[in-house]
Amino acid sequence: MVTPLHIAVLMGGWSAEREVSLVTGANVADALESLGHRVTRIDMGRDVAARLAEASPDVVFNALHGTPGEDGSVQGMLDLMGLKYTHSGLATSVIAIDKQLTKLLLVPHGIPMPGGRIVKTATLYEADPLPRPYVLKPVNEGSSVGVAIVTEDGNYGNPIAPDAVGPWQEFEELLAEPFIRGRELTTAVLGDEPLGVTELKPKSGFYDYDAKYTDGMTEHVYPALIPDEIAAACMKIALDSHRLLGCKGCSRSDFRWDDNLGVDGLFLLEVNTQPGMTPLSLAPEQARHRGMTYPQFVQRILEEAL
Repeated sequence: MVTPLHIAVLMGGWSAEREVSLVTGANVADALESLGHRVTRIDMGRDVAARLAEASPDVVFNALHGTPGEDGSVQGMLDLMGLKYTHSGLATSVIAIDKQLTKLLLVPHGIPMPGGRIVKTATLYEADPLPRPYVLKPVNEGSSVGVAIVTEDGNYGNPIAPDAVGPWQEFEELLAEPFIRGRELTTAVLGDEPLGVTELKPKSGFYDYDAKYTDGMTEHVYPALIPDEIAAACMKIALDSHRLLGCKGCSRSDFRWDDNLGVDGLFLLEVNTQPGMTPLSLAPEQARHRGMTYPQFVQRILEEAL
């Protein structure tokens, strides 16, 4: 029996992931209402604190993606307001959204992550920061926003040209990492339990923003057709990372696996503290394979916040 609550669902905002957040928020709100909760939907603007104070909910379901909903800003505001909320807290959010900070915390504990370094965008026009192929990505964006794979045949020019379309046109700093050939794997953790391993097979290119959120562009294989030791390693790394970062509710860990190298070819790319919950999203899909309906999955995340 679910105890009815008044829940404010925060969605939208102004990040590059706004549209995905609106879909996540709408799905979550519908699920909560189907369970008997009273829901106030809030498309977050600069007046969000006043709107939350007026609504005075029992708990806030944070359905935001990217900044400022996933980077500690909203978490700090909710802490100051004394409101309970879903997903991870302030300190965890600050660290996990920053890919370099995440490495600094996790790698010393034995979590395998790619090497690399932060580079000033202007230096890319002079020389490559790493041997090609390599990956450039914003330090604190999700959903593969702004990711570029710079190949040996110079797909952006050699060196990269300022007029070439890419993340260097938007960000003053970027994280440069070695490109890891192989396969895309992901594992969601709910509470303190990894939910399995999904392999992502984009129909073309790599698993970028369009591949994630356009129906039919990526095949999801669950359970992933991989050796047992790789599946076990993914779930252990995902759970260890969830715990080390102090994640709450649900998180999702994304991996690249070079299947020529066995377990030594498995690398954690990032931990998402507020994974998407759209019809194409991976965390609720894994929960469904584990026997949970979408509303049950949402309720479990809510209970973690309480």
